[in-house]
Amino acid sequence: MDNQLLRAVLIGVGVLLFLILRLRIQAFISLLIASIVVGLIAGMEPSQIIISMQNGMGRTLGFVATVVGLGAMFGAILEHTGGAQSIAEFTLSKMGIKRAPLAMALSGFVIAIPVFFDVAFIILTPIIYALQRRTGKSLLLYAIPLLAGLAITHTFIPPTPGPVAVADVMGVGLDKVILVGALAGVPTLIICGLMFGKFIAGKIHIEAPAVSKTEVSTGSDLPPVGLILFIVITPILLIVFSTSISSGLLDLPETSGFAQTMKLLGHPFTALIISNLMAWYLLGRRQGLDKEQLFEITTKSMAPAGTIILLTGAGGVFKQILIDSAAGNMLSEAVQDTGVPLIFFAFGTAALVRIIQGSATVAMLTAAGIISPLVGAELGEFEVACIVISIASGASILSHVNDSGFWLVGQYLGMNEKQTAMSWTIMTTLLALTGLATAWVLSMVVAA
Repeated sequence: MDNQLLRAVLIGVGVLLFLILRLRIQAFISLLIASIVVGLIAGMEPSQIIISMQNGMGRTLGFVATVVGLGAMFGAILEHTGGAQSIAEFTLSKMGIKRAPLAMALSGFVIAIPVFFDVAFIILTPIIYALQRRTGKSLLLYAIPLLAGLAITHTFIPPTPGPVAVADVMGVGLDKVILVGALAGVPTLIICGLMFGKFIAGKIHIEAPAVSKTEVSTGSDLPPVGLILFIVITPILLIVFSTSISSGLLDLPETSGFAQTMKLLGHPFTALIISNLMAWYLLGRRQGLDKEQLFEITTKSMAPAGTIILLTGAGGVFKQILIDSAAGNMLSEAVQDTGVPLIFFAFGTAALVRIIQGSATVAMLTAAGIISPLVGAELGEFEVACIVISIASGASILSHVNDSGFWLVGQYLGMNEKQTAMSWTIMTTLLALTGLATAWVLSMVVAA
């Protein structure tokens, strides 16, 4: 093992964490500085470091920037027009008050596909407030399943930004990540959402705050749930159908006009453009919003998307420096020597960064940059997709006081730090461990 390369990686990660934690420098510039440090210590020429940084940024953002930008606009229209409330109200009405925890879990699972986690949670908190007031049970009975549904989809299933970015850095198709993420999401939702939610609600009784003017709209002013589901699921179905043609799963000649058309429509770019246009017209114009309002809604959505896009690009830079400096090969040999399966090493790397500095996005991208050079040609796409989910799982673990989500959940549910740690922090840890276990089992089944 090359001690110089090992020092380069360790010092680079140390510099990254020092800049973020101690100096409070934004993660984007911190990742770029850490990349330069790794390159210099590894012995790269300064000119080659700059070229690697340009290549890493460009190759990563060519795909991710488009998908994240389109997804942000789509989610903003859905959020503004009441689509999230529509899904939650419909699910609750069909399942009844006794199955309200399951209804909230499923609502969160679907809503987080197009809408950012924190936005979706804020939109839906009045619904769980109303449930608590009606039943008198602990607010956590409904909040934990909702949070679990939102967190699982936001973490595991494209086109949400995290798994999209990691999948691109790891070089695996979104269809495989969607499949593995959905399979891992089901047992995770049951364990950390429904089972743990019921358990912790029996231990901690939280009541909803007094009725305020921020209660969500209900009833006839919400868009039809069928329309919402149709618009949300359309891009996913197009992507899966296109991939089925390319992989030969569907017996269609790839050169036929129909196959070529479906491959174009099913590319993530085109599929999300179609869903945006559907949302713009069906949820916007037909629901009474004028063109200027829609323009303002979609323009404002670019602000949070820009942060994720830049962080993703910086993660791609870090990855490229590891590859070009040969540090990636050194890490691969070191992992092989330890005998630790790559899927567990990926989880541990993401978990360590997450616990130390708090941001799930930074943890995902840092881990993906470190792990991607270690993925050998012998691994199939499905197995790499399992590694993507293991990284996403590790980046979700043990949300505590250095994570903004910890304070967001505690504030909206009216909990102190101890109660938030006993509920939200443990839930995120169960989510991470169950996601890892499921991804590992799936990878073993494929490898067998």
